[in-house]
This record gives sequence, structure tokens and C-alpha cells, in this order.
Amino acid sequence: MSYESLSGRTAVVTGAASGIGEAAALRLAAEGARVALLARRADRLDALVDKIRADGGQALAVVADVTDDASVTAARDRIHEVFGAADLVVNNAGVMVPGPVEEGRLEEWRRMLDTNVTGVLRIIRTFTADLVAAAARGGTADLVDVSSVSAHLTFPGYTVYGATKAAVTHLSRSLRTEFGPRDVRVTNIEPGLTDTELKTSVRDPELSGQLEGMFAEIGALSAAEVADVIAYAASRPRHVNLRQIMVLPTRQA
Repeated sequence: MSYESLSGRTAVVTGAASGIGEAAALRLAAEGARVALLARRADRLDALVDKIRADGGQALAVVADVTDDASVTAARDRIHEVFGAADLVVNNAGVMVPGPVEEGRLEEWRRMLDTNVTGVLRIIRTFTADLVAAAARGGTADLVDVSSVSAHLTFPGYTVYGATKAAVTHLSRSLRTEFGPRDVRVTNIEPGLTDTELKTSVRDPELSGQLEGMFAEIGALSAAEVADVIAYAASRPRHVNLRQIMVLPTRQA
């Protein structure tokens, strides 16, 4: 499906070095958006920019860490310098490091909170002015927060990860009370089992085995399939807000 209304828009995608972020960047660029790619891995970003440009798209690699204020501010300034203000922000960067709560892996909890919650807020704070200004001019303005089905469903060992995603889901819901009256749309995407690099971060043998079993039994979405949902939501007429979308493999309960 083609989403022609995305042509000419300026998108920011965090976590763009792999997975859903990479797929979203490819899809938005293919639809004619100028795409700023934010992530920490410069080599992956450069390769993605080359691919997008080879296909006729416009892309900018911006090395940034969503857990660092100065890094995100510098990224915004670089985007403004090259592409101008953003009117579509895909808040996708996230980490998943599951483990039993009783083991008290404080550093891993802090990493998930810093990236999945505070990092999301940092991106929102940094690009709110862009989105509000775009809407005030009569354009379409979108904030897309990528959460997870884990915001609603509970899985042993994923307690803290699920809590961070529940925070993102509630944050998105609450933001609509502030952004909606100013014509800025907020969409919360909650993917189920998806084939991305996140699964490689599961180092607990029991949890890793369970996850492999789910992939084998249920099958997974591809990152490109989730990216298609993101593009669809952002391409609707400006008065239509798809506020919350849970996208699952058909066999996932």
C-alpha cells in the first residue's frame, strides 16, 4: 500500500540502526519523507543512509544517544540545519534486558528506564516545539511512540521491561490531552512478538529458551510489517488520530 501523503514531510526516527526503527526509516523515505536517523552506531546509520539514497530517498545520519541531553539537543540542531523542523517523530529507541526481579540487576533496570522512559521523554521535550509549530501552520504533525504488548500482558522475567512500556503507553494516552487540542496527533504502537535485535539481549538461558519456543510456535512479525503500521497511521488525514494500535502475529493470544 502506498501512503502518498507522507511525501515532503520531515521525519525523525530514533533507534534507527536496526529493527523497527530501521524499517520505519526505510518505509518513510520510500514514501517521500526526508528522514533523520538517530542512533548510537554510526556505521549502521551510514549504511542505511546509503541504501535510502541509492533508492532515491533523502536521509541524514545523526549519531545520538537518547539518554544524553546534550546529544539529543545537538541532534535536533543538526536536523534543523539540514532538513528544517520535524513534523513526524517516531520515538522508537528502546532496550529489553529481562531477568528475574529477585536478582536485583539494578544497572539493567536503570538502563531500561533511562532509555525506554526518560529517553522517550527527552525526545518529546526536544521536538515538541517543531510538532506544535507544524500543526499551527495547518500541516500534519505526528508523535509516534513505539511501546509493546508487554504494556498490557505479563510475562515472567519481563516485569521491569513491561513496566517501562506501560509507562510509554500511559504517557502517550496522557499526552493527547495536551497535544490533541493543538492538532498534534499522538499514536501509540504496541507490537507483539517481532523479529528484531531485542531478542539477542536475553541472556538468561531459561528466558532465552522460552522466547525461542514462542518464535517457533507462534511465528513473529517482521520489523517491516510494524513499520507499515507506523506509516499507515501517520498518513491518515490530519483530523484522524489512530491513538493506539496493538499489532500481533495472528497466533499470539
